[in-house]
Amino acid sequence: MTENPPHAFLACFAHPDDEAFTTGGTMLRFAASGATVALVCATRGEAGEISAPNLATPETLPQVREEELRCACGHLGVTDLTFLDYRDSGMAGTPENEDPRAYTNSSADEVVPRLVEIIRRLRPQTVVTFDPSGGYGHPDHIAIHKHTVAAFHAAADASQYPDLGQSWQANTLLYAVMPRSIFVEMRTHMVEAGLDTKDFDRFLETGIGWPDDEVEFTVDVSSVVEAKWAALMCHRTQFGQDSRFRQAFEHGSKERLGREYFVLGWPETDVDKSLDDIFIRA
Repeated sequence: MTENPPHAFLACFAHPDDEAFTTGGTMLRFAASGATVALVCATRGEAGEISAPNLATPETLPQVREEELRCACGHLGVTDLTFLDYRDSGMAGTPENEDPRAYTNSSADEVVPRLVEIIRRLRPQTVVTFDPSGGYGHPDHIAIHKHTVAAFHAAADASQYPDLGQSWQANTLLYAVMPRSIFVEMRTHMVEAGLDTKDFDRFLETGIGWPDDEVEFTVDVSSVVEAKWAALMCHRTQFGQDSRFRQAFEHGSKERLGREYFVLGWPETDVDKSLDDIFIRA
């Protein structure tokens, strides 16, 4: 009789800081249960803003953001971190987006087998990535979604990439989402606190957020919200004192970090949506 492998959780995201907002508490819940928690990060966030000039320069930002992610992983129980070593693509229409090294310009034929090898090596029960829109349309978010979905299914097919290890069918593919109402509530708190919402409003205008009535799983991570906050604060170049997102959470919305939200990518079947345990299909 074959012994069941230990539980493992694999998150695949595009940039340092993607992990903490969307799945930080869930990672901690898995880690606390004794599961292996692994993270794939496609880039080092080279095109990100720098919140304060004393933290990094454009030249040092990749190394600084890698260090920030390693700091966050320490708070989130991540013990296996892999960088795919692509370059941050920035937003569509920017010079970074045209860089041949940009992740958005990478070939699926190159990226997917790398993810297949990781999945077959780790043998996770649960794989998490962005939803098809990438949350707010970032090209790298959309790319990691597409590549992760393709690798999830390819890893289970013994006829694909037979030289990359024994096939492995994970139990669940989840998409991490943020309900639209969360962003609306955050803006309300900012207005009440007298904060400038100009930068925040441009995200709302894009229709950011998943429709609330289409969220399938709500996971209670309130017991670990302080550790999740500490992980977020590791990303200092992105969430400095002047960050609108940081201010929104610090002024009345921090408790919103105590819930994380997912929709089911696979299997395509109805499940009990009242359950908040991501091990539901393990």
